[in-house]
Amino acid sequence: MKANIGISEEHSNSIAKKLNTLLADEHILYVKTRNFHWNVTGPNFSSLHLMFEGQYTATALNIDLIAERIRTVGYPAAGSMKEFLALSNLKEAEGKHKADDMVRGLLADHESIATMLRSFIEECDGFGDEATVDLLTGLLEQHEKTAWMLRSYLE
Repeated sequence: MKANIGISEEHSNSIAKKLNTLLADEHILYVKTRNFHWNVTGPNFSSLHLMFEGQYTATALNIDLIAERIRTVGYPAAGSMKEFLALSNLKEAEGKHKADDMVRGLLADHESIATMLRSFIEECDGFGDEATVDLLTGLLEQHEKTAWMLRSYLE
């Protein structure tokens, strides 16, 4: 049964597609951050290990919110790594990385997601989808703040 929540089927479909891309990006970011949490080494191990843990924990919560919004607008949420890899704009982190490279990689991903969120917010606002705008605005704030923290670490 299709959702009847005051958003046209065309707009709901567009929103769900973009939310699934965002869901995929968040999953890749989650796995990458978890990988770095487990594998960081060096003199800043303790601070980075804890920072990465906080970041992947926040990302896990966001993943659920995004998937639930996709379902709310009436579409299935992507749910496999194969789907996430196909939909994501982000790339996995393969191999061994130095701590500063981990931070740079995560910074680039958070900034990439923030940039995408800005245009998506504008589009959803034009569709009259205040609930998705609200969700995306909160995510934007989180990604910008995380990017600031990662950038500050590198300065």
